[in-house]
Amino acid sequence: MRNRQMQTQAVLITALILLLILSMVPFVMMLVLSLKSNAQIFTHFWEPPKPARWDFYLKAYNALGGYIANTAYVAILTVIGVLALASLAGYTFARHRFPGRELLYYGILSLLMIPGILTLIPTFMLVKEMQLPAFVFAGRAWGPFALINTRWALILPYIAGGQVFGILLCRGFFQSLPEELFEAARLDGASEWDIYRRIALPLSHPILATIAIMTSLSVYNDYIWPLIVISDNAIQTFSVGVTKFAGEFNLDYGPTLAGYVLGSIPLLLLFAFGMRYFIQGITSGALKG
Repeated sequence: MRNRQMQTQAVLITALILLLILSMVPFVMMLVLSLKSNAQIFTHFWEPPKPARWDFYLKAYNALGGYIANTAYVAILTVIGVLALASLAGYTFARHRFPGRELLYYGILSLLMIPGILTLIPTFMLVKEMQLPAFVFAGRAWGPFALINTRWALILPYIAGGQVFGILLCRGFFQSLPEELFEAARLDGASEWDIYRRIALPLSHPILATIAIMTSLSVYNDYIWPLIVISDNAIQTFSVGVTKFAGEFNLDYGPTLAGYVLGSIPLLLLFAFGMRYFIQGITSGALKG
């Protein structure tokens, strides 16, 4: 019996290793080909690059560094907005009873059934008509500013679009926490804001990390929306910028593939440092406290 279990485990481990190798092959090939010129690719496809064209990475960085920085800026502000609003809404739906709570919650969840492409034109018309309000700074009046063709045309719709998924995860997580924690805090005289800030948020780091990673991926990979609302190349995001870069160097595959490698580094770092929290957040709803 024990030998059979060991054999089964060995087969599973071997299968997982093979799947891992197969999944890494495209990335490894992209890395190798990014160091080759067209002549090397066409004549010595399976051989290592001789010589390695590291200058392709300098070209790619000079062309795409600004796009990556813009995307990181938009992603960070979007994640902050999504986490702040989704955690508050999820805590409210999980720990407070008010008339129409379930109807409102399921109304929000119903938005998951609407394909994003159907709301593309209405959202664009809304953003096009919106303006940032005027304000006075340093004794000078500023604004109003049109929202279109600014980073806010990306950030605000991304924050709004990330609420449904965020509220769903936060509500489920906050409902799994023991009620005794909150009752003890109320008996000690803690306000609802203190309970949310000192008890709910510290315990919800895994689920918040999960939402942050998923939101960052969504922002980083989005192509259609930045292409529509941003015409200024100086504030464009990576997904659009890399297609323009690929078009400029479409006769030479090396710089294009080097740009793809550089663009994948932020996502690799994100998962490398956040995977533990991501797994905890995904599995947190499996157990009830």
